[in-house]
This record gives sequence, structure tokens and C-alpha cells, in this order.
Amino acid sequence: MTTLVTGATGHLGRLVIAGLLERGAEPSSIVAGVRDLARAADLSALGVRTAVVDYDRPETVAAALEDVDTVLLISGSEVGRRVDQHRAVIDAAVAAGVSKFVYTSAPQAPTSALILAPEHKATEELIAASGLPAVILRNNWYTENYAGDLAQARETGTIAASVGDGRVASASRRDFADAAAVVLLEDGHVGQAYELGGDVAWTFDDLAAALTEVVGRPVEYRALSTEEHAAALEAAGLDAGTVGFVTALDAGIRDGALAHTDGTLARLIGRPTTPLVEGLRTVA
Repeated sequence: MTTLVTGATGHLGRLVIAGLLERGAEPSSIVAGVRDLARAADLSALGVRTAVVDYDRPETVAAALEDVDTVLLISGSEVGRRVDQHRAVIDAAVAAGVSKFVYTSAPQAPTSALILAPEHKATEELIAASGLPAVILRNNWYTENYAGDLAQARETGTIAASVGDGRVASASRRDFADAAAVVLLEDGHVGQAYELGGDVAWTFDDLAAALTEVVGRPVEYRALSTEEHAAALEAAGLDAGTVGFVTALDAGIRDGALAHTDGTLARLIGRPTTPLVEGLRTVA
């Protein structure tokens, strides 16, 4: 079996490749799909094959899929362009006749009101329409997403958001990467859409308590209204588009978009997910 991992030099991609190797995959059975081969020199040194995969250049995707039977499509980072970019990989995978196609989606993407969900929903629909034997991994938030809050907490002793009492079932990237590695290597899983989240759905008061432990000073969560949050972001110099995006994300969290957790991630990886404090310590 040969596996193509797209976005292989990104944070998640590198961890997936590490997870595959730890689970016994031969380095030569892994193709690291990257935009810049120079950034993958360390992967080449491990014996992992590398190939140019540029979502905006479909010919590179087709070439990288030669003799590949399993694909992990790590969703692109360019919000607003991802559906077309993902389509290029899906179409190439259909043409190559891959036997397993895995996609990293968003929590409850088909029904979620989260601002990031529509592109993931559209991608899932493209995968379904393609007829590919697919597995959907609907990843909740990465604990690493809160690196900015950690820095703010260390500097000011406060974090501020307009999430209200909303909960986030985050886990460390390594947890999600291990789940992807399991799904890629194990037989089965095709046809499943897994909702993946940490074992605990925490509030921002819980986040403040965890940050207190990590940074070594008291940290307080300031709960803002959407209007107060927007004003604070504008005062910090953010443009209107970014302000709207951030406050919409917080509104989604407030309304429960990231609160779901049912133990699926822990069952897949065979261990508890990384606790919030431990994940934040790794970020620190």
C-alpha cells in the first residue's frame, strides 16, 4: 500500500507521517505531497518519497498519484479557495482509482453554522458525488490554536472572547494525526464520517484556569459581547473582514458548534486524548 499525504510539511501533515512511521509503515510507502520540495528535505532523509502537490496545479496532483492507492487530503488553508483546490485532488484520485480517500473536515460540517463549515460541507459533497471509497475525519479545534491566547495570558493575565459559556472539545494536533494514521493503515473505515474531538469539552473559564497553571500567573477570562469584541479588535488595528471572521467564529463556539465529544477520537487512537493543560504546555 502506498499513501499520499498532502500538505505534508504543515503541522498536521508532518505529525501524520510520524504516526504512520511509528505504526510500522515503510518510509518508501509514503509519498509526502508538498508545494516546496526544499521544505521536505528532512522527510526525504527518513526515506519518505516526496512529490510536488500544488492544489492550484492539477497536473502536479495527477503525477504524485502515480502508483498510489491511499490518499489523505489535508484541507487547504486558503479560506475561500478551498473547494476548487480540493476538487483538483478529488478528480485526480478518481482518475487514479485510489482505494481509500481520507479527508480532514470540520465538526458536523453538513449541518454546522460555523463560518468555516460551508467549504468543508461542499468538499464532502464532492467526495460523495465522486464515488471514491472515502473516510471523513471531522476534526474539532486543535489546542495549538490557542497559542495566541497563551501569549496574551503570559503578558497581560487576561484572555478575552465573545464565546460566552460555549465549550470547545479540543485536542492536540498529535491526537488528530494519530487518528488519521490509524484510518490510513487499518482495513475498514471506508464509508465512515468520524466526529473527532477531545475527551473534555471545556469552557473559556476552564481555559483561563489551564493557562494559569501553564504561565504561572493568575489568568482571567473576560467575556465580551460580540459588539465589545468587535470594538476591541478594531482598536487593535484589525481590518473589518478579519473582525467579522473572528467574531463569527466566537459566535459559532457560543452556539455550541465545537462542543460535541463522544469519545470517538480516543477509541480510534487507543488512548485518552491530550488534556488541555498538557497540550498548552507543549505550545508553551
